[in-house]
Amino acid sequence: MADELRIDNELLDRVQRRVLWLAVQQVHYANHVRPRDDALKVGGHQASCASVVTLMTMLFFEFMREGDLLSVKPHASPVFHAIQFLLGRLDGSYLKRLREVGGLQSYPSRKRDPDQVDFSTGSVGLGAVAPNFASIVHTYLRTHSMGGTAPRRFLSLVGDAELDEGSVWEAVAEPAMAGAEALIWIVDLNRQSLDRVIPGIRVRCWREMFAANGWEVIDAKYGRRLEDAFAEPNGELLRICIDELSNDAYQRLLRLPPAQLREWLPRKSRYPRDMRRLLDRWDDARLQDVFWNLGGHDFDVLRAAYARAAARSRPAVVFAYTLKGWRLPSVGHPQNHGVLLTHEQIESLRAGLGIAESETWSRFEPGTPEADLCESAARRLNRSVHREPAARIESPVPTAVSLAHKDTRSTQQTFGALLVALSRECPELAKRVVTVSPDVASSTNLGGWISKHQVWQLSEPEELPHDQTAGILEWSPSPTGQHIELGISENNLFLMLGQLGLSDELLGQPLIPIGTIYDPFIRRGLDALFYSLYSGAKFVMVGTPSGVTLAAEGGIHQSVLTASIGAEMPELASYEPCFSAELEWILMDALRAVRDRQRSTYLRLTTKPVDQRLFTAPERDADRESLRRQVLAGAYRLRDDRGEPGYAPGSNVVNLFACGAVVPEALAARDALRRQGRFVNVVNVTGPGPLFADYRRAATESAATGRSARSLLDALVPAEDRGAPVVTVVDAHPHMLAWIGAALGSRGWPLGVAGFGQSGSLPDVYRAYGIDASTIEATCLAALRAD
Repeated sequence: MADELRIDNELLDRVQRRVLWLAVQQVHYANHVRPRDDALKVGGHQASCASVVTLMTMLFFEFMREGDLLSVKPHASPVFHAIQFLLGRLDGSYLKRLREVGGLQSYPSRKRDPDQVDFSTGSVGLGAVAPNFASIVHTYLRTHSMGGTAPRRFLSLVGDAELDEGSVWEAVAEPAMAGAEALIWIVDLNRQSLDRVIPGIRVRCWREMFAANGWEVIDAKYGRRLEDAFAEPNGELLRICIDELSNDAYQRLLRLPPAQLREWLPRKSRYPRDMRRLLDRWDDARLQDVFWNLGGHDFDVLRAAYARAAARSRPAVVFAYTLKGWRLPSVGHPQNHGVLLTHEQIESLRAGLGIAESETWSRFEPGTPEADLCESAARRLNRSVHREPAARIESPVPTAVSLAHKDTRSTQQTFGALLVALSRECPELAKRVVTVSPDVASSTNLGGWISKHQVWQLSEPEELPHDQTAGILEWSPSPTGQHIELGISENNLFLMLGQLGLSDELLGQPLIPIGTIYDPFIRRGLDALFYSLYSGAKFVMVGTPSGVTLAAEGGIHQSVLTASIGAEMPELASYEPCFSAELEWILMDALRAVRDRQRSTYLRLTTKPVDQRLFTAPERDADRESLRRQVLAGAYRLRDDRGEPGYAPGSNVVNLFACGAVVPEALAARDALRRQGRFVNVVNVTGPGPLFADYRRAATESAATGRSARSLLDALVPAEDRGAPVVTVVDAHPHMLAWIGAALGSRGWPLGVAGFGQSGSLPDVYRAYGIDASTIEATCLAALRAD
């Protein structure tokens, strides 16, 4: 790595004043100047921006190098955009479009912002830890000879209140963090959250928790001028006094004029008389300058702290003490979080920072030292100069693999068998596959894959005597293993999947990540799942086992909401297949979609054995391909009674839509109804998410063009069948498929699980929640009578 730079402090100060001005001005313009067609507050966080200006000026204009990746705390978004503008990476017109459609987002966004955001932030505590997992991915790539050799540092600028989030400590304590390299956090310690001043005891706890997890803890507490004051005769008294002040007291003293500060510092000191004599040596300007001079606003102190962090081989955290609202009228006020400066205060700030009217929205004048610094920083941080050549996965993804036939098989068993078959038949493609699980690998059928591809671990495994009682899972750690085993944290699973799923965009090396999780616990990691998808990650997630079909485990382990989550989550295709052939097609397409950077996929599977003879694949290649496409699109006719003698929609026909584990129940109900002279078309809904997305596409297109657009539903239930009632059944909340009746212009009868689950045998639980064959049969008969 190149020698460390050292930029003149006065030059950095002139740059940071422009950064502060542009950040504050963005928020001011959006709220008070830009024309609007509503009366809602646009918002913004001028005080939170001010506290990090020095931290970020030092990062971008001196410390950071090409290849470094940075997560910026959510409320510092305007500071980030101001710096990107000065570096020439953002068109100036965007500065007037903060929080506007198509403009700058409220919080840094990888996909929505026009400049180069490394990590989305905004969901507190998630963007902060994303660099941790990105660092692990970088190490993984290096140990698998997939790049990862270019020097990179993974940086996170974190708001101190974010450290209250449990997700932070789940990530810090994650055992897989042993693979993290060149990881540095900078905590903006302004001691204020949204509503309050943070108690000082929290800071001590945070320091101890980082240290306990093996992090280097570094303080940037006092500025150089304050340290100089401590070195004067009796100056140690001021240090003692400040160290013993509560955060509330310190924040309050910040807002006092010098005369009152002279009164209150001795009152808060253990040595009041000596403190008064010390303060009497300084005039008002010196006193206030010294008292405000914290390490987070001192370039020399930050330079030393950053360098110390970079020199460590283990993760490091810098606690940078700052002032929330630095150089603003609202500095230190406990409720300054969302306070907006008035026009008068803005003009006063302009004068104090030395910003001319003509410089309100401008970069520095070309040829000036400030402009030269911006240009040199932009060149230094240009990732296209020496970046590793981007890789592509050239291996084709088959539509199917050779899977041994079994009369009875669960979808979870099929999933495990498919991974083993993929590894056998597509070895080059399999090299890019990495599986992840939060301590549930064996119970989600990853055993075969792990036995072949090993568990990723940097250290060599300890030599132990052979275990004669070992099971079928061969747990062999290796630096080239292709399974990452996490601790029991669903948040960490989705954050790890997210960064693995961004390895192409961030690190130039694509991977195909597959994560397995107990389906009910998707709820626990929901925010992290949303965050990773919002950031643009591409991966496959497998939730298994699912639903009340996991009968004996009881309600807390029976997922009711997850199917809805999958269908409603943007950029995620959710599937719930019943038969092995369906899952085979869906999984292969999911891998292709990740390879081609198209989307992520959620597979909701079960441990329920299903009779595979209920499904028959067409013999002709063209017919089989047509069926495969329907499976991927979300549904197909599994049983079709059209053409049978006496078939009369509106009289004796029901269109029955079933999904996943309850498809056999629907088929049993259909057989019973056929014996009674009724006709039942059974539609197997393999993908509730894609099916609805296709219907919505067609409806939107029809509304926009005035011409009827066809959807898959139109093909499955043509006009002549629309008079029949629609019964839907799913092992999830009934609203998942309830929309189908209305979409077809028919009355709908939705069956599903609308309450919390309970323990029992599978038949008893199905009966209790009305998704058994008898209830489906009775519902179909009721629907025919009602029509």
